[in-house]
Amino acid sequence: MNNKEKPIIACLPNGPYYLIEDSSLQKVPHLLNETGQSYSTVRGVALCRCGLSGNKPFCDGSHGTSDFTGEKSDDRVKNRREKYVGEKITVLFNGGACAHAAYCVDGLPSVFKTDSDPWIQPNSTSMEELIEQIEKCPSGALSYSINGEERKIPQSEPSVTVLKDGPYAVTGGIDLIGQDWCDGVSNKRYILCRCGASKNKPFCDGSHAAFGFKDNS
Repeated sequence: MNNKEKPIIACLPNGPYYLIEDSSLQKVPHLLNETGQSYSTVRGVALCRCGLSGNKPFCDGSHGTSDFTGEKSDDRVKNRREKYVGEKITVLFNGGACAHAAYCVDGLPSVFKTDSDPWIQPNSTSMEELIEQIEKCPSGALSYSINGEERKIPQSEPSVTVLKDGPYAVTGGIDLIGQDWCDGVSNKRYILCRCGASKNKPFCDGSHAAFGFKDNS
């Protein structure tokens, strides 16, 4: 990734993501108009988000021959932030942003208990260990505050990671053009649907697991 300029991602309507590595116009040497002048464009790549491409992670136009839609579903988990107050730390969770990667449940089962009410119990481990786990949340659904002040998640290098049989994990402040964030989520870390089945497009909601999405490329 270019250190001088961060990439950006655009969601084309009912089509792929367009990862723009460099937004400055660059000449396309062998594409000329009738007067012999080169055309110019930004440098980027189209990434599949319908789940049907035969050349994953790249788009091959399969969305155009399917009923894929990039719209959110009305029955998606709504954007709502909840607080789980502990003695030293308050955990903030937005189910509308959760990708169900289960890093929290697997990493700290003493705190994150899906069969309990409340399902997050901040006092069940040290504050330091809990913060470390929260900062691993790939979707940004988890965050925290101390003494009433919400703490920022550390910045990392810009990257888009293609997860095996799963979504795109985005980190490092890569802007997502024309999309609204769930409360508490930012461009520091988020998860984009790659299977085409999410009810919360363009964000992943974990549907790839139930959908049986496979990437054999």
